Amino acid sequence: MKRISIAPRPDWRATAEHFGFNFHTFGDEPYWDESAYYQFSLRQIEDDLEEPTRELHELCMALVAEVVDSEALLERLAIPAQYFDLIRRSWRDGHPHFYGRMDLCYDGKGPAKLLEANYDTPTSLYEASFFQYLWLEQQMQRGGLPAGADQFNSLEDKLTQVMSAHTFATPFYFASVKDSIEDRGTVEYLRDIAMGAGLDARLVDMEDIGLSRGGRFVDDVGAPIPSLFKLYPWEDIFHDPYGPAIANSGTLFVEPPWKAILSNKGMLALLWERHPGHPNLLPAFIEQTSGATLEKGWVRKPFFSREGANIEIHTGSGQRVVEDGPYGGGPSIVQQFQALPRFGDSYTVIGSWVVGDLPAGIGIREDNSLITKDSSRFLPHAIIG
Repeated sequence: MKRISIAPRPDWRATAEHFGFNFHTFGDEPYWDESAYYQFSLRQIEDDLEEPTRELHELCMALVAEVVDSEALLERLAIPAQYFDLIRRSWRDGHPHFYGRMDLCYDGKGPAKLLEANYDTPTSLYEASFFQYLWLEQQMQRGGLPAGADQFNSLEDKLTQVMSAHTFATPFYFASVKDSIEDRGTVEYLRDIAMGAGLDARLVDMEDIGLSRGGRFVDDVGAPIPSLFKLYPWEDIFHDPYGPAIANSGTLFVEPPWKAILSNKGMLALLWERHPGHPNLLPAFIEQTSGATLEKGWVRKPFFSREGANIEIHTGSGQRVVEDGPYGGGPSIVQQFQALPRFGDSYTVIGSWVVGDLPAGIGIREDNSLITKDSSRFLPHAIIG
């Protein structure tokens, strides 16, 4: 695993905007960064990233199967009791799921360590899938990369297969909140893939979804919503006034309610309890005393934190790193600190994607801090050798 400097495509901004990648820059700071790329060998991809992702996913699915049948475990994950049956039914009825992302610490030598997982509302999909592969193709065409270069990236193909494999009631709506350009870009990309899979797929803003007198979810013109992909967290829906209507609404939700178990950092502690010493897991425990002093060599993560918010790190050498955010006050885990690989001034995290039940590709984020945030840069990768 190497970080290789490379000349950016002179027309990359125009290319991004042509293909609808409208969040390539945040303010004056680049989000998409192709001034360098990460180079992997095929062995590193297959043995150190793809296979561990497959095994970790299997552990996650086994955990869901256990948790749905245990009120005690659902309570430990701070899931409201009124939604236990909804979660249990969505699992037992085999409600389909599209994707998830595991964030891994990996320096090229292994074993990769699971830092956390987002199986409910992961973003960075479009750039990891379409735009990263476009970069690879154009760099090979223009001589920036050798002709035999490859990429661990079957995201679009596998998403098409998953969407084609199920009979979804249509129209199938894809929803995000109005104010997020990044979320909108993600659901537009998923909608486009769904259309390519032959589905009647439409966009709707979360804020425009209503509830009819008959208890059906409807769009902004009052039309029923038979199937809904929502880029909106289950933990927020569980506290929404419309939440209790879900069970009898007749709408199929993707990601399904059982994903609430895997979008919750408490699952990291449950995984460690069941598989202590697993080479791809870090010791993690549900914190018993809220706000206790964090010891050296540990990280505090709220159950429902996203994009690095409210993370607190106390490294083994005594350095403290804290990120503010809106997720404080709730339950947390403590996880053993794992130093991220550092390339120059940048710390690197690998997002390893699962589509359906199969590993499907990686995306790489960099930050000048130990905490990866929503503003952290995205860099492409290539398999060479």
